[in-house]
Amino acid sequence: MKVTLEQWRMLKAVVEHGGFSHAAAAVHKSQSSIHHAIQKMEQMLNVKLLQVKGRKAHLTDAGRLLLQRAEHLLESSANIDALAASLNAGEEAEISIAVDQTFPTEYVGAVLEQFAAEYPNTRIQLYETVLSGAAEALIQGQVDMAIAGSGVSHFLAEPLFAVDFIAVAAPAHPVFDQCSVAEPLLIEQLSNYRQLVTRDSALSRNEDSGWLEADQRWTVSNIATSVEMICRGMGFAWIPVTRIKELLLREALVPIPLQAGSCRSMMLHLYYARQEGSGPGVQRLAELFHQCCDNDHSNYSKIKSEIK
Repeated sequence: MKVTLEQWRMLKAVVEHGGFSHAAAAVHKSQSSIHHAIQKMEQMLNVKLLQVKGRKAHLTDAGRLLLQRAEHLLESSANIDALAASLNAGEEAEISIAVDQTFPTEYVGAVLEQFAAEYPNTRIQLYETVLSGAAEALIQGQVDMAIAGSGVSHFLAEPLFAVDFIAVAAPAHPVFDQCSVAEPLLIEQLSNYRQLVTRDSALSRNEDSGWLEADQRWTVSNIATSVEMICRGMGFAWIPVTRIKELLLREALVPIPLQAGSCRSMMLHLYYARQEGSGPGVQRLAELFHQCCDNDHSNYSKIKSEIK
C-alpha cells in the first residue's frame, strides 16, 4: 500500500492552516480522519512527519523535505484535472497559427499573452511565414488559423490589418547622393544598387518579395535580417513600417524619395482552416487579434503621419 495524493493534500492542509481542526474545515474532512490519515502515512513511510508545538502542528525536517517533493505531484495532478476539464468543455489541446512576418510582432506577443492567461492548458505552435508560406500551411492542413495577404482561396477570411511598405536605406547610403525631395528618383534607378529581398517561406514556391531585378540582389529568409543589413548600409528594401517605425522616427533608416512606388500597401487577412466549427480557442484568438488591431489603429496612423 502506498501513500495517496489525498493523504499528501491532508498533510499540506494541516501545515498551511496550522492544525487539524482548521485543516478539516478547509478540505471538508473530519478532524479524526485527517489525524488517522497522517498517522497512517508515518507508519507506511516509517518517518515522523509532524510535531506539535504549543497548539500548532509543524513539519519535521524529514516531513518538510517529503512534502516539498509531494507538492510537485499535487501541482501536476491539479494541472491534469484542469486539462481534463478544459478538454471536456471543448477547448483545443493545441492550436497552430501561421503569421506573416509583416504583421507586427508586438501584436502577436500581446494576443498570445492574453490567450495564455485565458487558456493555460492549450499549447501554441506559431509559424512565422513569408509570402505564400501561410497559404501553403493552410492548404496542407498544418495550421488552424493564418494571418496572410489576400489570394488564399477556399478559406474563410476576415480583413485584419493594412500593412504599409516603404523603400528605405541607411542615411549614408549612396542612393541619397543622386536624389532629393525636389528631384526624386525613378524606380528603375534603384536597380543600380543592391536590393535585399525576402525569400518565400513556402517549400513549393520560389519567389522573392518585391524584387526589381537589381544588378545585385541578396536574399534573406527573415525581415529582421534584412533590416539589420539595411541599417549597416548594405542595401535597400521595401520594409513594413510596423517593423521599422522606431528606426524611422530616429532617422536610423530614411525613406528613399521616388517619383512613384516608394510606398506600397497590403491588406492582411485572418484565415480559418475550417469553414465552420472552429473550437473556442481559435475563435478567442481571432477575437483577440481583431481587438488588438482595432485598438492600436489610431496609434499606427499617428506613427505613419509622423514619418511622412
